[in-house]
Amino acid sequence: MIPAPSSDWLSLLILTFVLGMKHGFDADHLATIDGLTRFNTRARPRMARYCGLLFSLGHGAVVVGIALGISLIAGHWAVPEWFGVVGSLISIAFLIALGSLNLAAVLRAGPREVVQPVGLKGRLLGGLGQVSQPLLVAVVGALFALSFDTLSQAAFFALTATQFGGWQHALVLGLLFTLGMLLTDGINGLWIARLIARADQVALVASRVMGLVVSGVSLLVAGFGVAKLLSPAVDAWSEGKELIFGFALVAIVAISFVTAVRLTRQPAMA
Repeated sequence: MIPAPSSDWLSLLILTFVLGMKHGFDADHLATIDGLTRFNTRARPRMARYCGLLFSLGHGAVVVGIALGISLIAGHWAVPEWFGVVGSLISIAFLIALGSLNLAAVLRAGPREVVQPVGLKGRLLGGLGQVSQPLLVAVVGALFALSFDTLSQAAFFALTATQFGGWQHALVLGLLFTLGMLLTDGINGLWIARLIARADQVALVASRVMGLVVSGVSLLVAGFGVAKLLSPAVDAWSEGKELIFGFALVAIVAISFVTAVRLTRQPAMA
């Protein structure tokens, strides 16, 4: 008889899926998918709407691979104490940079200009946003997974999975994380394709809505991370509330995203 899953394991499954959705809303993801979709709208129009899906498949494949690899050696490796602090500092720095760049993009945009999300990895990797083969789009997603924040997520899945079993549990967590990304990145690719198809006043407003939300969420999460590092009381209060925070962030972005989508469905303004 198969034992019933524990409540801790079920909570971890939900948290992992929510983290995947949240990761899909990362400014670097949004910016790269935006670039890939815009390029393929001209190069391969029929494939353009699937760029978000292909990107997250490549990204997720690396996450799953790393999680499996770490889970197999977890019994012979102890995580250094400084790992979590350094990871938090790097994440905070990236979030502040991404939030500031996207806020600046909204403020700089002209009255007839659609705001495009800004990402740091996309700037560093340059021309990777101009590929038109499905496999190459997935490869771009895989390359974007080779960063500290993604590696730390994969390590989290692997090391947490060892508490419940082994590599099979790490595989499940990695796949759930990927599924969450597929959902948000896939929908984002479809929405960008719709946004490109209409360049009227409504589309301009919709792009500003998402630009401000991405900026605001990035800066909010960075500020909360700083508060946790500086205040033991805040850190203690937030412990065990990761699922609630994850749901709240995803809900904020999702509601804003739906609002932007509804705006693009409205009749064009004069």
